[in-house]
Amino acid sequence: MFVMTIDQRRSRTDRDRVPDLLAAVADTPVLRPFDRTAGDEVQAVLTDPDAVVAVTLLLADEGHWSIGIGIGAVETPLPAQTRAGRGEAFEQARAAVESAKAARPPLAVRGASRWAEHADTALRLLTEIVTTRSAAGREAVALVRGGLRQTAAAEELGITPQAMSQRLRAARWELESPTRELVVDLLARADRPAEDRR
Repeated sequence: MFVMTIDQRRSRTDRDRVPDLLAAVADTPVLRPFDRTAGDEVQAVLTDPDAVVAVTLLLADEGHWSIGIGIGAVETPLPAQTRAGRGEAFEQARAAVESAKAARPPLAVRGASRWAEHADTALRLLTEIVTTRSAAGREAVALVRGGLRQTAAAEELGITPQAMSQRLRAARWELESPTRELVVDLLARADRPAEDRR
């Protein structure tokens, strides 16, 4: 099980961004929904590692959040409200979000196995790939991710195919998909029972 605990950064000097976050993640597949726990903090329970990665990348790209991901068991039956949940994943998420506040990028994955440590490292790398792109790189990646071939994307941007290739290379587009697959696999492995993690 995955528990995400997400805390707004610089909340004392910024507006309340929790309503925007809740709207942005409203369609995410969750076991218990994203819910304001206290002040500017949000929490959810998820079972899909791909959804965990998608939310992390979305929020990391915005730059307003410290993101903690806890992996472990939860007490069942789960209460209707996320904030009332208990168990190892909730405890790990609390430790993770506290670590994330001092980390760059501001995220952390915590769990009882070495696979959680590996997932933490891989997710940091993936986040760096995605969030450090230039505006031109983001534009190029968005078009290719949307299904356009590089030549059609280059035409759309009014640049040469060679310039498009250079933008995608600088944006490290070729690393995004395999790194994301790696993170999802590591999260899934960390979530397995101890005897099945090998």
